[in-house]
Amino acid sequence: MQKNAPFAHETAIITGGTRGIGLAIARRLGRLGARVAICSRTPPAVKRAQAALRSEGIQAYGWPADVGDAKSVRRFVARVRKDLGEVSVLVNNAGVGVFRPVHEMDERDWDLVLRTNLKGAFLMSREVAPRMIHLARGHIIHIASLAGKNTFAGGGAYCASKWGLRGLAGAMAEDLRAHGIRVSTIFPGSVHTEFSPHAGKDPGRMLQPDDVAHVVEMLLRQAPQSFVSEVDLRPTLKP
Repeated sequence: MQKNAPFAHETAIITGGTRGIGLAIARRLGRLGARVAICSRTPPAVKRAQAALRSEGIQAYGWPADVGDAKSVRRFVARVRKDLGEVSVLVNNAGVGVFRPVHEMDERDWDLVLRTNLKGAFLMSREVAPRMIHLARGHIIHIASLAGKNTFAGGGAYCASKWGLRGLAGAMAEDLRAHGIRVSTIFPGSVHTEFSPHAGKDPGRMLQPDDVAHVVEMLLRQAPQSFVSEVDLRPTLKP
């Protein structure tokens, strides 16, 4: 943790925070002094990520949670409040992808993608927003994708979830800005993680998880009289 840590008074939830982009965000915010709470549906993954963050001196807490289930979300947020205090930062990062043509996709896969990527962001935001309103402060950041602005073959469910997330975020920003709550969305291009295949792309030219974490930090450091609603993030060199 940095001396005079700028986020020492923040409690941040990062969904899908056990690997890839989510873990990089948790590490970045934790090093800046925030108390970070991570969740995942897989208990062993939560335990490993929590241990890794704590080994760096970060105040990290992890609990299993399914962001697509309202009861699970409610239990998770209640535990975060009890153990860490009021949530001032929410990063909706949890996401899954099933990539195949729409006419070859079964309903179970469609529901999984929309439930995690879109409904999960709605449920988590709904759970933390009322207390943020009461405190007249807070920041909600959605991790979307450039697939939320551009389509590609085999991306029907994934694109639909990210386009929907963009609409949800825009409406939330209007609902919450009068209460001192800022809502932002990051649209990264291809990020070098285990999340999805990137056949033929040079990993060295792709975005890295910490590139997304850097943008999250930038958004949180924004002066309070303004907010950045959307950030498109691309690699300098096409991979």
